[in-house]
Amino acid sequence: MTDRSGLADFLRRRRESLRPEDVGVAGSDRRRTPGLRREEVARMAGVSVDYYSRLEQSRGATPSASVVNAVARALQCDRDQRDHLLHLAGHPVPPRSSDGYVRPGLIALASRLDDMPAVIVTDLGEVIWTNPMGHALFSGLSDRPGREKNLIWKWFQDPHSRMMPEEDWDRISEAHVSDLRATYARRSGDRQVREFVADLIEVSADFARLWERHDVAVRHSDRKTIIHEQVGRLEFRCEVLLTPDDDISLLVFFPLDGTETASRLELLGVVGTQRLTAGETPG
Repeated sequence: MTDRSGLADFLRRRRESLRPEDVGVAGSDRRRTPGLRREEVARMAGVSVDYYSRLEQSRGATPSASVVNAVARALQCDRDQRDHLLHLAGHPVPPRSSDGYVRPGLIALASRLDDMPAVIVTDLGEVIWTNPMGHALFSGLSDRPGREKNLIWKWFQDPHSRMMPEEDWDRISEAHVSDLRATYARRSGDRQVREFVADLIEVSADFARLWERHDVAVRHSDRKTIIHEQVGRLEFRCEVLLTPDDDISLLVFFPLDGTETASRLELLGVVGTQRLTAGETPG
């Protein structure tokens, strides 16, 4: 089923976020509103201005998958944003899934990163494996699988558990929601995803507000500051390594140069992993 209002809202927001020079359109003339004009998008997508205008006004016929793809190209959408558009237009999204299976090679790679935190998460934010340093960094998460081990759920359902400075909360919240939007588009027929989003909307007004914005993206790198109860402020460059199916990710936390994070990680490696016995497996 087509989500006409959602489709219109996404198209309008995406068009307004682009600059003429982003798509090779001369932008020397004075514009009353930001972004591209509707006629510019229509021309690049190969559709009439009237047809495209109706899409942004929640009117007209449901666009075909080929038209959605053409509009996505005109708006310079990446694959996740394209999938989101297909979902809003009521078309099936090409499947991309590992079904939760983590390849042994990925764990072997992460296991070698013994001096920095490494975490493997699902596209819904559930932590499914950590190396010892990752376990020490996120020691507040439950050891049992489920939502108490889910970074997105914990972030919105229990804001008091957030380990990041309050000045970073808005940015991290927006990033979590845009990540989840990409997952929702990619796995639109998945009951687990729909229920997860519905439950987040119910427990968090902040999440519900951000969800309505239709921002969609997948983070590949980010800067994170974590306030750890044992060693204090830790500053990282977090690299997100996606699997080919994009539903399992390896997060590696590299200490930022010029900070005390590296030395504090050494301390965390001593005090934060003491509760792991020799026979325990982190994760």
